[in-house]
Amino acid sequence: MQTIGRHWACLCVTLALAAPSFAATDAAPASCHKPVYLTFDTGHMEVAPLIADVLARHQIKVTFFAANEATKTGDGSLGTHWAPWWRARAAEGHAFASHTFDHVYWRADAASSADAAPQFRMQATAGAASGHLYTLTAAQYCSQIKHSSDRLQELTGQASLPLFRAPGGKTSPALLAAAKDCGYAHVGWAEAGFMGDELPSDKFPNHALLNKALRDVRSGDILMAHLGIWSRKVPWAPAVLEPLIVGLQAKGFCFETLRSHPVYREWIAQHKG
Repeated sequence: MQTIGRHWACLCVTLALAAPSFAATDAAPASCHKPVYLTFDTGHMEVAPLIADVLARHQIKVTFFAANEATKTGDGSLGTHWAPWWRARAAEGHAFASHTFDHVYWRADAASSADAAPQFRMQATAGAASGHLYTLTAAQYCSQIKHSSDRLQELTGQASLPLFRAPGGKTSPALLAAAKDCGYAHVGWAEAGFMGDELPSDKFPNHALLNKALRDVRSGDILMAHLGIWSRKVPWAPAVLEPLIVGLQAKGFCFETLRSHPVYREWIAQHKG
């Protein structure tokens, strides 16, 4: 999770290159000229079944960014317990991309000589090194991205997109360049696309988050929420997701996966594997 100030005020879209089209394709209604791109990062997964039900009921396709995070039920969000859930989402036509396997936050670029390969100070919130600060080389960071991507392919039976989202959206130019060199473009979100589901519910109640999204979301925006946030006392998805979808559709918006995003289409086509 990011700090409230960064999320609520800046909320930058760190779009690295271009993208869509993999196992499935997005066919938006011919009359729809206002696409938005709903994405979900993993979390404790308690609301994952509810989110899947809402998406299926409204025939909405989204992009999931996955890390192997701790869950309220099972052995991690990319563990065997959740394998049937991921397979079902693939059958429905959703898209998948990496969130780094151990949910590794960038904290700083590590000092190195001008001719040395870049290194990064990182902190994982999952896996054996959870909570610890350590240094990763560019190759090791790429392995974190690829590990999640490969695991998603095992679970879903379809190739993951050559995209990733850094936990918290925290990156540096050197980190983005390293990921690009190993075939992954970074995906952030629009300022209005931050759904606020990780903010404190006493200060940012669900009705306020819903009203802000319906007021501010614009065509082409990437939206970001989670499959469960530990710290939020009043969960976001049960109250907000369905009225958000219905409200945006009533305003003429349609939902597509990042396969068809104009910034990423070419990148995906060029990096299918």
